[in-house]
Amino acid sequence: MIRLTIPSIEEDDLQVTREALASGFLVQGARVAEFEKSIAAYVGVKHVIAVSNCTAALHLALLALDVRAGDLVLVTTYSWVATANVIELCGAQPVFVDIQPDTFNMDAEQLAETLKRLMSTAETARRVKAILPVHTFGQMADMTAIVKVAKQYDIPVIEDAACALGAKWEDEQAGSKGVMGCFSFHPRKAITTGEGGAITTNEDQFARKLRALRNHGLDPDASSPEFIMPGYNYRITEFQAAFGSSQMKKLDRIITARRRLAYHYDGLLENDPVLVPAVPSQSFHVYQSYVTLLTEKAAPRRAEIIGQLKEMGVETNIGTWHMPLTTYFRARYGYRAGDFPVSENVFARALTLPLYETLAAQEQELVVASIRKVVQ
Repeated sequence: MIRLTIPSIEEDDLQVTREALASGFLVQGARVAEFEKSIAAYVGVKHVIAVSNCTAALHLALLALDVRAGDLVLVTTYSWVATANVIELCGAQPVFVDIQPDTFNMDAEQLAETLKRLMSTAETARRVKAILPVHTFGQMADMTAIVKVAKQYDIPVIEDAACALGAKWEDEQAGSKGVMGCFSFHPRKAITTGEGGAITTNEDQFARKLRALRNHGLDPDASSPEFIMPGYNYRITEFQAAFGSSQMKKLDRIITARRRLAYHYDGLLENDPVLVPAVPSQSFHVYQSYVTLLTEKAAPRRAEIIGQLKEMGVETNIGTWHMPLTTYFRARYGYRAGDFPVSENVFARALTLPLYETLAAQEQELVVASIRKVVQ
């Protein structure tokens, strides 16, 4: 089976993890601080707060902005459901914004139109607390345009950069453009800690609040224990952090390999019945996933196509989720087919192909040959 993804885990990763476990110091110590420092240096930010996963990172980022019941957060339509779930978990309401049909990222023009409508009345304007774009599949959203729109209304932007460590837009790193950025180290990402996440920020006040929130409300600056707010246990372990620091040393190598493999797919699929990912000139794509689009004709057969490819020894999957039409959000807010036509179309057609550092060119050729047999 050519798997959808395989993490790049090597003996040095295992060794540092063994050493951390053997030390007996397992939570919130020097290894976590080292991991945070390595991410901060890479992204080019002042503060990094490592947490248990990216859902926790997104949740804490919203709480750091004091998002609460009745507030509104503008968010992309097309993402893993955690992106919208965390808004609900704060008691707030997601306001969905459709995506661009080529990059699958939040459409800045749609964002501007939605904000213009919301800010036109005092009642809704006072409730708008944040904008949450996603850097879908490892490609940054147009942060130049999104930040420009946000600044018109003085609304903070949180980057859901779960898939995008190392990605750039106009040569600026993911996680450095918003007031906060949130990363994932799930096994499907370029580097992994099993589960794990991190929040980036240049703002001292956010960093202090985030550190307290992740650790039961404990004052991160006090010389003796002092609890200054209700907090969560969203800590990452020492052995995960040791693993993560080892993985960080491989990040550029892994990204280079993923980009090379993506370019090879681009060439192989040039005349085939799927569309390859679109990459604007301003973008440095890190290809957390290689997501193609089936033709309109083939899209209704996608589940069958995925099953046939699996029988042929090729693991594929959908892209991600059209969140407004998932059961919870559809039932709660009454969304219907046609409300977000671009996201709906992309969701129906997206097909993710195998991609990981050690994938061989011959395996890619087999993937494409298999697609040709089942996709008309």
